[in-house]
Parts: sequence; C-alpha cells; structure tokens
Amino acid sequence: MACGSFLVGTCGFQRARSLHYRSLDAVEVQQTFYDPPPPERLSKWRVEAPEGFVFTVKAWMLITHGYNRRLWRRLKRELPFEPGEFKPFRTNKAVLWALEVTLEAARALGTRILVFQSPASFGATEENARLVASFFREAGLEGWEVYWEPRGSWWSQGRGLLERVAGEASIRIAGDVLRGRLPPGEQDILYARLHGLGGRGEVNYRYKYSEEDLRRLLTTISPWRGGYIMFNNVYAFDDARRFREILCNEIAGGRS
Repeated sequence: MACGSFLVGTCGFQRARSLHYRSLDAVEVQQTFYDPPPPERLSKWRVEAPEGFVFTVKAWMLITHGYNRRLWRRLKRELPFEPGEFKPFRTNKAVLWALEVTLEAARALGTRILVFQSPASFGATEENARLVASFFREAGLEGWEVYWEPRGSWWSQGRGLLERVAGEASIRIAGDVLRGRLPPGEQDILYARLHGLGGRGEVNYRYKYSEEDLRRLLTTISPWRGGYIMFNNVYAFDDARRFREILCNEIAGGRS
C-alpha cells in the first residue's frame, strides 16, 4: 500500500518480481525500451502483481533514439522498416508503428503511464523542440499519462524550450530532481528518475544514496501533490525501500 500520494519504485526489476510487489509501489518496465516483450508475458506480470501495484512503461528506443548501433544489438525481432526510417520523434509510419507496439505493451500491463527518454545527442534546439511538440500533439496519445525525460542541454541553455514544449504538447516533464532537474513549476504530478549523484556525466549508476540524500529528496518533492519516485541505480531496490520507509514514517508522524 502506497505511502500517501507518492509511489516509490525502481526502473526495472532488480530482484525477483515478488519482492518488488511486496516491498515497493511501482516499477518502470525497462524491457519495453530495448525490445518490448510479447503482450502475453506482460499480461502475466499484471495478473501476478497485487492490486494497486503500478507499472509504468519506458517507450521503445526506436521512437526516441532512432538508429543506434550499440542499442540495436538488444533487438531480437525483425523490423518491418529500414533502420534509417526510425528517427527521433517523427510521425512517419516506422515510428508510429513502434509507438503502437509500446502502447500494446502498456495495455497488457494495465497501465496508461508512458515515459519517453531522449538521449543527450538529441539536444535543445528549435528544430528538436518543434519535433517533440508535433509528435506528442499528433501521435494520438489522448487519455495517456505522458512524461518526457530529456537528457543533455535541455536542462541548461534549453530550459525555456523545455517548458515551452511541455505547454505546447500537453505533456509532463520527468527528471533527476536530486540533480536539480525539476519540472515546470505549474506541473501537478512529479516523475523523478534518480540516476545517482556525482560522476562525470549525467548519471552515476554505481552511486548508493546516503541517509542525507534521501532526506533531501523528501524535502525536494514536498511542493508536489504526488507522483512517482523511481530509482535507477545499481542499488535501486535497497535505496527505494529505504526512501519508502522514510516517506511512510514522515507521513505517519504528521498524522500523530
């Protein structure tokens, strides 16, 4: 049972699924990013999960990354389109086909929550802002709960573009809130993806969050009325459980 209006989980299963179901509130399914599993398998996950446990779906890389030789090694299926037809946030037949496969996976999991993560190479430019806004306006995602986590320059010199896209496309922004990647102030629901602190780049997956970090996270999320707190590091399962305990204790203390 969730602690208040925030659901705490991990990006991907780090332990047996049954442990995630017993200990946490949610999981962001990562297999759908690399190559969505058959809907029959995902439906079984939904059936085995307890009532109230939430799945979110990371959109297929074919939608957000285009052709990437390293990532495409993870593909197991034959594609009905040429690799060059998959370009980030286009509304051509290839990308819309990949979107429908993603939506089919989400339906099998019984969720309407989608997370689109774009790479740092897809930087903050006027052209890319136009592509993202057009994609989400034209892709037929009405009724879905859509989050976009951009990497790279969107959070520095492109902050204005980022907020403009969110408004024009009617989507919410996800980000690593402990790295200062906060959504627009008017956004009602938070989707935090926590990739570790320090390191040379935007992520440090081997980082283990300290008690002080988790207390800071509790303060950071307080302006939002609710949302998803998703850990995406090597110690995600343990860190998520620790944070959930802090969150639950904080809520219980406020009620006493």
